[in-house]
Amino acid sequence: MSSVPFALSPRRPVLGDLVTSSRTGAVVLTVSGAALIGLLAQVAVPLPGTPVPLTGQTLGVLLVAAALGLRRGVAATALYGAAGIAGVPWFTGAASGWSGMSFGYVLGFVVAAVVAGALAERGWDRAPGRAMAAMALANAVILLCGSAWLAALLRLDLWQAIQMGVLPFLAGDAVKIALAAALLPAAWRLSGSRARR
Repeated sequence: MSSVPFALSPRRPVLGDLVTSSRTGAVVLTVSGAALIGLLAQVAVPLPGTPVPLTGQTLGVLLVAAALGLRRGVAATALYGAAGIAGVPWFTGAASGWSGMSFGYVLGFVVAAVVAGALAERGWDRAPGRAMAAMALANAVILLCGSAWLAALLRLDLWQAIQMGVLPFLAGDAVKIALAAALLPAAWRLSGSRARR
């Protein structure tokens, strides 16, 4: 294990770097990442005890941020949020705007992209154990932001916010984290020799 501190460790290629190194390619990847999140947002399962459904968009955020890295991952999640605020109907249930119950989670996507993207640039997306840890940390950020939004919107105390904004999602999020943690290292293995640099 390297003795170089995390913040100073060199950036390693992410999966998106294997696809393109051009600016045009980066834009295409960013827009495609936002579109994937929007598509997966339409996969929604209502849950008891919360006004927020379990959706596929969290899986999209984790995969996009890790695959694209810090800058492009943040750009993709920010584009998803900004376009949804502007009226693109790709939030959960083909919704848009910023006043919905789920919007705190959307804000959390951008912060989660910082976590997942930065860790992927340090190679955490290449082995299942570290990928799972990275995805769990990023997912925790999403839950924190989402439950804080619900608490402010509905005037909930801390325990009520956890009951409504965190606990109902833990089982589903565990499945999504495990799926992302399996897909990312598998993609690296399929990418061949460039992944081993």
